[in-house]
Amino acid sequence: MHHALATLLAAVVVFAAATQAQAQGAAPPSGKPEMMQSCPGLVAARPPTVPAAFRLAALERDQARLNYVGHSTFLIESSQLVRIATDYNDYVRPTVLPDIVTMNHAHSTHYTMSPDPGIKYVLHGWADDQKPARVDLQYKDVRVRNVPTNIRTFEGGTERHGNSIFIFEIANLCIAHLGHLHHTLTQQQLNEIGRVDIVLVPVDGSYTLDLEGMVEVLHALKAPLMIPMHFFSAFTLDRFLQRVRQNWEVEIADIPSMVVSKTSLPAKPKVIVLPGH
Repeated sequence: MHHALATLLAAVVVFAAATQAQAQGAAPPSGKPEMMQSCPGLVAARPPTVPAAFRLAALERDQARLNYVGHSTFLIESSQLVRIATDYNDYVRPTVLPDIVTMNHAHSTHYTMSPDPGIKYVLHGWADDQKPARVDLQYKDVRVRNVPTNIRTFEGGTERHGNSIFIFEIANLCIAHLGHLHHTLTQQQLNEIGRVDIVLVPVDGSYTLDLEGMVEVLHALKAPLMIPMHFFSAFTLDRFLQRVRQNWEVEIADIPSMVVSKTSLPAKPKVIVLPGH
C-alpha cells in the first residue's frame, strides 16, 4: 500500500513538472535576475499570481492583450494569437517566442543583431544611409506600419530617420509605440500616424525627448489611453506622473498585463501605469 502511494505521488510530481515546462515554453534569455523578475511574458504562462479568470480568458475578435515586459518592450497579442514584441533586444525579452518583432537602434537595449531564428518577421525601424525605413505588414489579424523620426547621435548631430514610431492596427485599435523618440512631431508625421487609440510613451525625460516635449506629443496624438515605458526608476516615473496629472487622470495597475478593446477605452484620456521598469 505504501509502495503504491509513493508511486502515485511520484507520477503526480513528474506530471506537474512536465505541465509547467510545457506552459513556460522555451527558457528566457540570460540576463540579470532583476530583469527576469520584471518580465511578465505571456499572461497564460505566469504563475497563479494573476487571477485565474484573466489568465484563462481567450481574446474576442475585438480585443488585444498588452503585456509590459520592461524597458521599451511590450508583448502585444491578438485574438488569432499573433504575438508582437516591441523594441526587441538582447536584454529584456518576453518568455514566449513572438511572431513579429520591431526594433529601433538608438541604443542596444532597443534592438538585436541576433534575433531568434524562429521569429517570422523582424522589422527594423531604420534603414541604411539615413533613408527612411518603410514597413507595412499584414499578418493574420494584425497590420504593422511605421512612421520614421530622427534621433540624436552620440556626437551631438542628427541621424535622419534613425527611429520609427510603429503603429499596430489590431482589433479595430491603433496602438502607437513611440520607440526612442527624440523630438516633437511635425504635422506631416501626425498625418501619417493618423488616429491613435493607445500610445506607448517613453517617459525618461532625458535620453529620449524632454518631459515638456513628450507632453506636447501626447496632446498632439490625442490618444484616449497612454501607457508609460522607458522610465528606469520610480523617481523618473513619478516625475512624469506629477506632470501629467495636471492634464489627465492617472491609474496604477496591479499587474503588467491588460486586455483592451475599442469599447473599453476610457471616456476621457487617461494614463495607466503597468508595473515594470
